[in-house]
Amino acid sequence: TFLITDVTYKEQFGKLEIQMETASGVKHTERFSLLTSKGDVNDGAYAAFSMLAKAAMNDYDLEEIDHKDLIGRYFQAEVVYDEVESNKTPGKMLKFARLNDKQPADGFPEGTVRKASSVAPSKPKAAAKPKVDLGALLG
Repeated sequence: TFLITDVTYKEQFGKLEIQMETASGVKHTERFSLLTSKGDVNDGAYAAFSMLAKAAMNDYDLEEIDHKDLIGRYFQAEVVYDEVESNKTPGKMLKFARLNDKQPADGFPEGTVRKASSVAPSKPKAAAKPKVDLGALLG
């Protein structure tokens, strides 16, 4: 189970980062490049972000979201580790975590004691923010 602690969206570059952590304090960042290098919509990244957002918001009919609304939300996922050889340093292996099978969660599992963290969950801000229209982007 993950708690989303912060979200950063650089609209000009189409870069979205979601910071999260587990109850034991393990931190993870999901990065989405929502635009290609040519400035076109990256459908695969939008689909991946959409699944994470819908699970975290527990709303699979969601078509539009203010990315900051994800802060303080929980979701569950299967963590799969991939190990690949570095393209910069031959022979050096790099490990990447991939989140699969995302599901809604109401919080950390019962009986779990959350480890103190240097990152406190932020509260969504009341000011209007640009929303991402998932329906229009994904067709």
